[in-house]
Amino acid sequence: MSGKLYVGLDVGGTAIKAGVCSEDGKLLHTFEGPTENEKGSDRVMANMAQYARTVVEQMSASWDDVEGVGLGVPGFLDIQNGVLLTSPNLVLRNAPLKSYLSEQLGKPVLINNDANVAALGEAWGGAGRGVSDCVMYTLGTGVGGGIIIGGRIVVGFNAMAGELGHIAIVPDLEAIQCGCGKKGCLETVSSATGIIRMAKDAVARGDLAPLAGLETITAKDVFDAAKAGNETAARIVQRAAHYLGKSMALVSVVVNPQRFIIGGGVAKAGEYLFEQIREAYFKHALEAASKGVEIVPAELGNNAGVVGAAGLILRS
Repeated sequence: MSGKLYVGLDVGGTAIKAGVCSEDGKLLHTFEGPTENEKGSDRVMANMAQYARTVVEQMSASWDDVEGVGLGVPGFLDIQNGVLLTSPNLVLRNAPLKSYLSEQLGKPVLINNDANVAALGEAWGGAGRGVSDCVMYTLGTGVGGGIIIGGRIVVGFNAMAGELGHIAIVPDLEAIQCGCGKKGCLETVSSATGIIRMAKDAVARGDLAPLAGLETITAKDVFDAAKAGNETAARIVQRAAHYLGKSMALVSVVVNPQRFIIGGGVAKAGEYLFEQIREAYFKHALEAASKGVEIVPAELGNNAGVVGAAGLILRS
């Protein structure tokens, strides 16, 4: 195989996904292996190195064609020095990933936060392809995010840029405490967790009968009830979309992206949700900052992390 290759590792608490990308962001091959957290930090780091080599070997490519290796890692990072400080999902503490993997693999290595890396993946090889400036929201258990300006990740002074779920957007009288300890964060209303919380509150009040008999309530249940015409479920969805669109309006006058990309499980609600987000965004956004701006679904799904990790080598 000819051409330069870029290897990405998407590191999770259970599994590590490795991928190989071409220079234009096309995902050529993937491999997934266990993280093996229970076997300690040395094993986890050794697995990263092994899986990087394995994914290249499996596609019968030469390691000499690899330009570098990027990692997307959950947790708090010293990005400049390539050190994982702490992680909620990994046994690693103060782990010198960059220096260790560079030594093991003989290639340049870069690391970044997993949410930033997923945003870069969409920007490089997914829904943001061809756009220089874009912002990604990931709507899942929480609200994650990443900001890409000039084709590169915005990291910030303390590597906290792009924490979009913690924009304080909900007015004080309506605000509840977020998992971060602050009140009024976007995550409290626009994540799957926030939508489920609002639905449970409505069921407890007797206002959401279609979901009252369910042992567990999911965000999909709320969307399904809303689409079926239940007014209470529809108000919950409208509230989630309202604050999401309003947060985008704020972002527009800070970094002025051309495209907003929305991924994660909640985004599977489709156009029913996207139409309401767009309505809220254009209602609140400054016209000059929102002209021509698009709000689109993510395209890469679970592959965004490995694509973005590989892209660190070209886009950092």
